[in-house]
Amino acid sequence: MKLASLKSGRDGRLVVVSNDLAWYTDAFLIAPTLQAALDDWERCEPQLRALAESLEHDAVPRGRFHEREAAAPLPRAYQWADGSAYVNHVELVRKARGAEMPETFWTDPLMYQGGSDGMLAPRDPVPLADEAWGCDLEAEIVVVTGDVPQGVSREDALGHIRLVGLVNDVSLRNLIPAELAKGFGFVQSKPASALSPVLVTPDALGDRWKDGKLHGELTVQINGEDFGKADAGVDMTFDFGTLIAHLAKTRALGAGSVIGSGTVSNKDRDGGPGRPVAEGGLGYSCVAEVRMVETILRGKPETGFLKWGDTVRIEMLDERHHTIFGAIEQTVQAV
Repeated sequence: MKLASLKSGRDGRLVVVSNDLAWYTDAFLIAPTLQAALDDWERCEPQLRALAESLEHDAVPRGRFHEREAAAPLPRAYQWADGSAYVNHVELVRKARGAEMPETFWTDPLMYQGGSDGMLAPRDPVPLADEAWGCDLEAEIVVVTGDVPQGVSREDALGHIRLVGLVNDVSLRNLIPAELAKGFGFVQSKPASALSPVLVTPDALGDRWKDGKLHGELTVQINGEDFGKADAGVDMTFDFGTLIAHLAKTRALGAGSVIGSGTVSNKDRDGGPGRPVAEGGLGYSCVAEVRMVETILRGKPETGFLKWGDTVRIEMLDERHHTIFGAIEQTVQAV
C-alpha cells in the first residue's frame, strides 16, 4: 500500500496511490490526513488497504497522481530523529580529519533530534540564504512509526514501523563545526528536510524489506549527472529496529514519528573509501563524503558544495525500473 498527501491546508489531504504511482483516490472518508490515520491505525489500516485494492482494480473514483502536486506525506511530523546507521560514513569523516573512531560507534547508534514542524514537499526548492553556509544533500531512508512504548526491544520495534520512504536531509556543512563546538547539537545547520512523494507499507516492498533494512540502489543525481548508487541494505550497521529501540530507551514515541537512517554509504567494491560513479564506483549520497575521500587521497577537498540553481534528485527504482517512492527533486534557491 502506498500513501501520499496532496497539497491542502497545513497537513495535506490523504490519498491512496496506485502501485505504479499513476493514480490516486481520496481517503477522506477514512481519515482526512496521514497523521489522523496513524493515530487510529488499527481502524484505518484495513480500510485503507481495501481502498488500495479497489484502486488497483479501477473500482473507485480516481485521478492522475502527479508528484509535483504532492506535499510531504507528513507536512508536519510530531518527531524527526535522524540516526547515523552507516558507520562507513562516520568513519570517513573522522579519518579525513585524522581522528580515531571510538569503538562504541560500532555498537551504540549516533542520533540527533531534527526539526519536524515543516517538512518540505518533494518538489519544493531548498531555500538557501548564503552559499557560504555549505549546502549539502543527504540521501537517506526513513521509517514512520505508530505509537512505540518506552523500553521497546529491537525485535518488537520492527512491528511498530508503519511506513517506509526517502528523505533529503539538507545540511549546512560550514555551520556545523561551530554548533558542535558548543556541545549542544545541531540547530541552524539542519534546515527543513524533504520527504519522498509517497510512503510505502513494509509488506508492499517484498524482499526489499528484510531484517529492518531497505535493500536496493538509492540513486542520487546532481544537475542530471549520476552522483550516487549506494545500496541501502549494504553496510548498514544499525537496522531500523535498533534505531527505534535506541530512541525509545527513555521515552515513548508518538504515532507519526519519523526516524532517519543517516546518509546511505557503502564501501567501494574493492574495500576502499569510495570512487565517483564516473570512475566505476558506487558514488556518494552526500557531497561531504566525496570531499572526505578527496582529502584522504589527495590532501584536500576539491568538490564544492551545492550552489544556487543546482538540482538534486533522489530516487529508488524497482526491478522493472519503475519508481517505488517517487522522486525527491529539488533546486537550491536563493532566499
